[in-house]
Amino acid sequence: MTEPMTPETSTADREIVLTRLVNAPPALVFEAWTNSEHVSRWWGPRGFTTTTHEMDLRPDGVWRHTMHGPDGVDYPDRIIYREVVRPERLVYDLGSDLEDDPGQIHVTVTFDDREGKTCITMRLVFASAAEREMVVEQHHAIEGGNQHLDRLEEYLATMA
Repeated sequence: MTEPMTPETSTADREIVLTRLVNAPPALVFEAWTNSEHVSRWWGPRGFTTTTHEMDLRPDGVWRHTMHGPDGVDYPDRIIYREVVRPERLVYDLGSDLEDDPGQIHVTVTFDDREGKTCITMRLVFASAAEREMVVEQHHAIEGGNQHLDRLEEYLATMA
């Protein structure tokens, strides 16, 4: 029997959950999310481009990439994959491309089949409620996350 979450173990105050139903099967969505040729065409909020430096899709594998902002600012990022279950789930830690980045975000993305469509759920868990609030307020993380999913959905339409 699973124990109920208590206030001490709950992550609700430090997480963002984004959900989107897209008109593509999970295998195609997973491919778009995990193939460097595809992610370079849609990854990030509107106006951003992405350059992949390396992508090793396996547990403990690394995806190093730079997001280029529309204002000319570069954001070097590193994803460390923790779990890869094709085409159902990805679990990874996202942070800057610095060693021991204290601002890492733990991300779980699921790709659930809904009669040939895919329900994508992104769950981002921050180190603290204050870190979550800062990212939401200063970096517009929820709006950016929705734009990220908009761009994926638009790109998937070109793959079908």
